[in-house]
Amino acid sequence: MKKRSSIGQWLVTGVVVIVAIAIGVFIWRKATQVEPTAVTRAPAAAASAGPAAASSAIRHPIAQAGPAPATTAPLPALDASDPSVAEALLGMAGGDRLGGLLYRDQIIRRIVATVDALPRQSVASNLMPVKPPKGSFVVEPAEGGFVLSPRNAERYAPYMRVLEGADPQTLVAWYVGHYPLFQQAYRDLGYPHGYFNDRLVAAIDDMLAAPDLQTPASLVQPKVFFRYADPALESRSAGQKMMMRLGPADEAKAKAKLRAIRARLTGASLPAPSRS
Repeated sequence: MKKRSSIGQWLVTGVVVIVAIAIGVFIWRKATQVEPTAVTRAPAAAASAGPAAASSAIRHPIAQAGPAPATTAPLPALDASDPSVAEALLGMAGGDRLGGLLYRDQIIRRIVATVDALPRQSVASNLMPVKPPKGSFVVEPAEGGFVLSPRNAERYAPYMRVLEGADPQTLVAWYVGHYPLFQQAYRDLGYPHGYFNDRLVAAIDDMLAAPDLQTPASLVQPKVFFRYADPALESRSAGQKMMMRLGPADEAKAKAKLRAIRARLTGASLPAPSRS
């Protein structure tokens, strides 16, 4: 990532991506772009790289997830769903908070492609459902390199407000009612035997496994892009890097919301990790 650009954009995309995961409100962009070449493939081709949940054995049937949908109205066709999906998401997240962030085209396809990519090393920026944060990414010098500046929190505040205001029960109920559209988009992505809800749970579990960094991790800039100085952190997935870049307080909020969403999706809760 360049010193004053990409980290911030991808950072928040991470948190809201989480929320978007269950609602369709994906709001972050990967915290660190580890290579100078951006992924620009279309959604239909994005499935070719990296592992994915494509097995026909369903682990988390959507029929067991959450409450029944509030309406029995027929669903629109996937390619005609943007107006109703945008209206629903804006209503759930608060139009003022989400209205200026959400892309209004191919919303469900963007969400599905982003969720599918989160457990991998990179996420294609052109597939994101939300716009990047305003302003420039800021780092601060530290011994032997750089660290993320706390001032970046101002850029991510609009995304965190969406996340904090999201109600897991309402989001999951909407997702369950619209699941056929998500499943169609996932199969169109290149998984004819895949099950999107399993991939969603896998993406959530991967982000929950991100380390809880109580102090900012060191960054280095060997060439154009910043990288983690610790190879073990640099090798983490795109979703985990998003989580790690939020800072301890916001990462804890994001993980709590993810656990609540996961519990309603699967009927099983994951305990918060104990701190030593």
